[in-house]
Amino acid sequence: MLKIETKQVESPQFESSPPPASERRQRLEKPTGVYPIRIWWEYVGVLTVIHVTALYAFWPWLFSWVGVASIVVGHHLFGMFGITVGYHRMLTHRSFQCRKWLEHTFAVLGVCCLQDTPARWVATHRVHHQHSDHREDPHTPLVNFMWAQFGWLTLKDHNFGKMAHLDRYARDIVRDPFYLWLERGQNGLFVFLAHAVVIYLIGGAIGWSYGGWPEAWRMSWSLLVWGVAVRTVVVWHLTWAVNSITHIWGYRTFETNDDSRNNWLIGYFTHGEGWHNNHHAWPTAAAHGQNWWEFDLSYRVIWLLEMVGLAWDVSRPDTKRKQKQKDEQAAA
Repeated sequence: MLKIETKQVESPQFESSPPPASERRQRLEKPTGVYPIRIWWEYVGVLTVIHVTALYAFWPWLFSWVGVASIVVGHHLFGMFGITVGYHRMLTHRSFQCRKWLEHTFAVLGVCCLQDTPARWVATHRVHHQHSDHREDPHTPLVNFMWAQFGWLTLKDHNFGKMAHLDRYARDIVRDPFYLWLERGQNGLFVFLAHAVVIYLIGGAIGWSYGGWPEAWRMSWSLLVWGVAVRTVVVWHLTWAVNSITHIWGYRTFETNDDSRNNWLIGYFTHGEGWHNNHHAWPTAAAHGQNWWEFDLSYRVIWLLEMVGLAWDVSRPDTKRKQKQKDEQAAA
């Protein structure tokens, strides 16, 4: 019989009970490291190109049901395995351990979402948890909603991407030669472009199999637009919605030092990331869903990996401490 080893994580301990979220919603200035009028053209350029390319999905010649299906498949393959399981729960919070080949595979899938390199993503998210909904939070909606959604990616931050910053917040990542290689030059972008070429060729092969070269040409571009550009935009905005929507609308199961919320709509569409208040209460827990209705597909993937021996040291909330915290909040 397979023996599964787990580790339990304690809930965060606060110096004092924070006031209700409704009393803490005050507008904030942008983080101190942000240059107010210096546009981050590298990021703005990429955001613009991908969004404009995605608009070609409205061209009837490029429509295909294979393309539509590729969004669903890609959202799970790249968005869930790459971002929610890989970048977020595995690399940022170390919610579970796995073999290096599997860890690097998840990381590559995350790179294919064009959400920056693993080290930069991890560093940004760890800063977010350290300063959540305070001024140094990179993307709090207390600046404004659009800032949390994508505005924070349009202005330069003098800390972002510097090796000293990465060494402080993502030292465990940059010590890995593979992740360090992704930081050099445009290697991360090259990985994304390589995966786009592969999808383009897959589209051509599918089209050629039933319609010869004319259909191969059409399906190549169809899959490039739908399976790469549209899928990337969808995963982008769902990821960003966790930064914005789940810090504004939803219900709170735990009292935390921020405005995090559990939002059922974002929870279901982001494979469990929308149970955000739970996550901020138990950051290193692999499972974000804490109640029966809070379905968390990402955790189910981790659980399955654990069952077959591909993941171990899976972090779970200490159930006794969790109940004690709920009882204390109910009595307050």
